[in-house]
Amino acid sequence: MAFITLASNDSYALGALVWAASLRRVGTTKDIAILVTNGVSDSLRNVLPKFFNHIELVNVLESPDPSILEALKRPELNITLTKLHCWKLTQYSKCVFMDADTLVVKNIDELFEKEELSAVSDIGWPDCFNSGVFVFVPSQQTFANLTSLAAKEGGSFDGGDQGLLNTYFSDWATRDINRHLSFIYNMQFASCSYSYAPAFKRFGDKVKVIHFLGSVKPWHYTGSEHANEFIKKWWSMYFSEVHPKIESLSDVGSLSSTIQSMSIQAAADESSVVDDRSASSANWQGQNVPFEVIQKKLDASIQKP
Repeated sequence: MAFITLASNDSYALGALVWAASLRRVGTTKDIAILVTNGVSDSLRNVLPKFFNHIELVNVLESPDPSILEALKRPELNITLTKLHCWKLTQYSKCVFMDADTLVVKNIDELFEKEELSAVSDIGWPDCFNSGVFVFVPSQQTFANLTSLAAKEGGSFDGGDQGLLNTYFSDWATRDINRHLSFIYNMQFASCSYSYAPAFKRFGDKVKVIHFLGSVKPWHYTGSEHANEFIKKWWSMYFSEVHPKIESLSDVGSLSSTIQSMSIQAAADESSVVDDRSASSANWQGQNVPFEVIQKKLDASIQKP
């Protein structure tokens, strides 16, 4: 049994490292595996064995109808069908797929007691499930069926994996209530707001999985009133569990640039002594910038709309 995620570029790969670290932190007993494409740089692929039990290099599966995703203003979802490769991991008897923009805050090993396909309702259309977290059984036949359906017109009603999986597992909404997972296993909120503040106040402490829904991710270090504490959790996990293991990397893509500029600006804001050479170098590892300084910068950044 294993938890599975997907990374198609460096930013999502770093997100996947934080996700894997969060699973380790809550004491999972299951394997942690990742599907990666050639869009992930060699430098990051070299560090993956420090976090994952199994790494599978896969080819990109693109949406046959990207125009739908353009209409949704989410063209970056064009390659989300790539996650269908998870059904080919037949060395595992059962798996839980989780998007790389999720963060586990409490142990969720009990999900392996659920059947295929178990998932949480989508906040946009609750009769559909959100494909950011789901329980499935690897099968070459299911993979073949899904890719065949994806090639057909209308196979995915939204142009991505969620529309496809909801079409294929169309009985999810009516068949078995036990396959409807609690919202605590996939608490979805967009970058702009969280829609039901009273429920968050009542049930928020029971949440087990945070899903950073939408185009703005925690590595963009921005958020809303309710997102603040979760973005802090993500960054705290990054600095405590991921950062020490990848600090030797000289280039990890766009997120490294973000962290570098953030660290340098944080140091400048605190009147830290950073000479031109250290400021211009890839000192994003934070070796000359105390974590407390970076935390202050994060605290200030995530308050911005």
